[in-house]
Amino acid sequence: MKDHQARLIQLSYENKILTFGDFTLKSGRKSPYFFNSGFFCAGDVLGAVADSYAQTIIDAPDLEFDIILGPAYKGIPLAAVTIVKLAEKDPAKYGKMEYAYNRKEKKDHGEGGNTVGGSLKGKRVLILDDVMTAGTAIRESMALINAEGGILAGVALILDRQERMVDYEHSMIAQVKKDYGVPIYSIITLDDIVQFAKGKLPEEDIKKIEDYREKYKAHPIAE
Repeated sequence: MKDHQARLIQLSYENKILTFGDFTLKSGRKSPYFFNSGFFCAGDVLGAVADSYAQTIIDAPDLEFDIILGPAYKGIPLAAVTIVKLAEKDPAKYGKMEYAYNRKEKKDHGEGGNTVGGSLKGKRVLILDDVMTAGTAIRESMALINAEGGILAGVALILDRQERMVDYEHSMIAQVKKDYGVPIYSIITLDDIVQFAKGKLPEEDIKKIEDYREKYKAHPIAE
């Protein structure tokens, strides 16, 4: 792992964003770990998220975009802190770049509209999200981008769970890549979490995570 990835996982663990135990997911699966990005609220861990997003974006090969979109609600602070960090790391390239987020309900007074922040029209849009589970937020964002005259350039996530969907052998990330033909980048993966857990958790708990990974691991989409 790179330094920014290791720091993000460590702070996530310390702040109980990443927890280990027995959890029932929305899919009904019993998971030995849980990642709750809603707890990214302390300054140090939010700063680590921003740094990791920014470094992942900078390191991404051939990623070109003009604006960042943070889907409401979790994506709003993520997009805001990331655009600041990008501007700090590379002011010449990102200093004047903007971000935007969607309204949950269209505003019919004042400036109106479906978005707040920079305009998406005619721009290549990078979506920031936390974890892609059912792909709902991404598809809603894609509809918004189309409606606003933008072009989807890619997606950046915090965590790739590397697991298959309930009814398919491949992951939702693979499905979205196929449907929209855009790159998807993740800061950390389940493999990184397993690596982190070794030396932190009892062997019994590590085995539970490894067994879960093996049971639900995603396979490539069949051609």
